[in-house]
Amino acid sequence: MKHIRILMLILFTMVVSAQWGQAQKTFHYKVVDLGTLGGSYSYLIGNGLSNGVWVTGDSTLPNDTADNAFLWHQGTMSPLGTLGGPNSFGWGTNDWGDAVGGAETSSTDPLQQQFCFADSFACLPFFWQNQLQTMIALPTLGGINGASSAINDDGVIVGQAQNSKIDATCLPSKVQQIRAALWKNGKVQELPLIKGDKLGSAFGINDWGQAVGTSGQGVCGSSSHAVLWQNGKVTDLGNFGGTPNEAYGINDLGQVVGYSTLSDGVTEHAFLWQADVMTDLGTLPGDVGSHAAGINFEGQVVGWSFDANGNERAFLWQNGVMTDLNTLIPADSYLYLLFADGINVWGQIAGTAYDINTGEEHAYLAIPSSYKGMNEPATERPKVTLPENVRQQLKRHMHLGRLQGGMVTSR
Repeated sequence: MKHIRILMLILFTMVVSAQWGQAQKTFHYKVVDLGTLGGSYSYLIGNGLSNGVWVTGDSTLPNDTADNAFLWHQGTMSPLGTLGGPNSFGWGTNDWGDAVGGAETSSTDPLQQQFCFADSFACLPFFWQNQLQTMIALPTLGGINGASSAINDDGVIVGQAQNSKIDATCLPSKVQQIRAALWKNGKVQELPLIKGDKLGSAFGINDWGQAVGTSGQGVCGSSSHAVLWQNGKVTDLGNFGGTPNEAYGINDLGQVVGYSTLSDGVTEHAFLWQADVMTDLGTLPGDVGSHAAGINFEGQVVGWSFDANGNERAFLWQNGVMTDLNTLIPADSYLYLLFADGINVWGQIAGTAYDINTGEEHAYLAIPSSYKGMNEPATERPKVTLPENVRQQLKRHMHLGRLQGGMVTSR
C-alpha cells in the first residue's frame, strides 16, 4: 500500500509541476450548492472533503426537526442515519467514501453533558462503511461519549473519546475527561498528551498515519497546545505567544495548519507549520483573526478570516498571499462563502456558505473553473454582516462535536 502511495505522490507531483510551474496562477471557481436533506441548513463540521470528491457534514431534516450526517457525491446528498438517537453529524471522509463523525444513541447520558447536541442523549463516535452502507459505533475510552473526526485511506480513524474520570477543573458540572483517540480495525487507543495536560482531541490524519490536534489543561481545557502525533509520540508545534492553540489539518507532506493565539491572549491567527517552523498567515484586510482548516498536497491552505463583530469569510492562501474566496467566484453568486474547511489535490474547496436570498446556510463545493493571470483583478464583493438569527444558528452549529472543557473542534 505504501509503495503505491509513493508512486501516486510522484506522479501527482509531475502533474502539478507541469500545471503550476509555468507561472504563479490564481484559480477562479464555480460554486455548487450541495443542498440539504430536506431542512433549511447544511454544514461542514470539519475537513470533510476527500480527493475522491466525497463530502461529509451535517444537515437538518424536513421541518428542521433533527440533524443528520450526510455524504455527498456526484450531485447526490445521502443521509447516514444515527445510532438509534435523533441526531448525528459527519466530520471526515476518505477516498473510498467512508465517513466518520458523531451519532446519538437511544440511551440518555446520566451526566447530561450535551456532548454533541443540546439534548440528553449519549453520543458515540461512528464509522460509516460505504461499501456496506452501514454505520458502526466505535468504542470510547471507558466514558459515555466521543466523536471521530478524520479517517485516512487505510481506514485509520482519529478523534476524541471520554474516559471514566471526572474533569475536576469543570466542577460543579460533572464532565468526563476527554482524550485524543485513534481507532484501528475497530479497536481504540489513547494518544499521548503533552506532559501535565489532561484533555485532548485529534482532528486530522494523513495517509502516513501522522495525526494533529490539541493537548490541553487549565480550567476545562482552556489552555491548549497545537500538537502532532507520529510514531507513538506527541510533539508541541509551538505558538505565537498565547493560548489556546489547535492544529486542524495535515497533508501527506507533513505540513500542518490550524490557529494560534497571539501574546495578547485574545487574537487568533491561522498558521502553517512545516520543518519545525510555524508561520503566521495573517488575516484578510480589515479583519482581526483567522483560522486555517485544510491544506492540500500543493500547499494551498483554506480557512476563514473574521472581523471584530464575528463576521466570517472564507479564504484561500497560496504562495504567501491570503485571498478572500468570495472574490474568486461569480459576482452574482447568491452564496457568500463563510468557511472553507477542506481542499483536495484537485484544488476543490468545501465549506459552509450563507444564502443571501434566503438567509440559510448551505454546504458548498467550489470547483476551479479557469485560470486567470496573476495581475487580473479579483471580483470585488462587499462583506456580509450576518443577521442575529443566523449568528445564533451558527452558534448551534459550532456546538456540534464540541470538545467539552473549552477546546473547540472546528470553530
